[in-house]
Amino acid sequence: MAFSIESPAFRDGDRIPDEYVRDGKNLSPPLTWKEAPQGTRSFLLVVEDPDAPTGIFRHWGIYDIPAERDRLPEGTTAGAKTESFGHGVNDFGNPRYDGPQPPEGHGVHHYHFRLAALDVETLHCGEKAKVADILDRAKPHVIAQAELVGTYERA
Repeated sequence: MAFSIESPAFRDGDRIPDEYVRDGKNLSPPLTWKEAPQGTRSFLLVVEDPDAPTGIFRHWGIYDIPAERDRLPEGTTAGAKTESFGHGVNDFGNPRYDGPQPPEGHGVHHYHFRLAALDVETLHCGEKAKVADILDRAKPHVIAQAELVGTYERA
């Protein structure tokens, strides 16, 4: 089997439920993954919207997820920080998950939940590192990637 990521909240290509969008409860969806490649020492998760009017918009970035993990529960990064993950600053300016919020009438947007298996335990990013900067730092350490795509549209 190949490295893969999925969510019990929605299937690949399906609409993201309202509790996981910014106008809803703004909770991150539960995620699970399997078949991480040998040599994985940590994970990086990024959520991006390539359909945004200004180009790729990054909604979430967490890194230094321990290699022994195979899931993130609903609401990860909501409320008080209870885990040692690194949190990137998203394009809303927040170090947390901010769900889909495309412009009204802009059509269907695709949200790419990308999980990267890395060959390092930590990326050594600062507290105010932007998601884009974390991705750049991670690039030479990526040994595999898995992706789940959800859609959302505001009428």
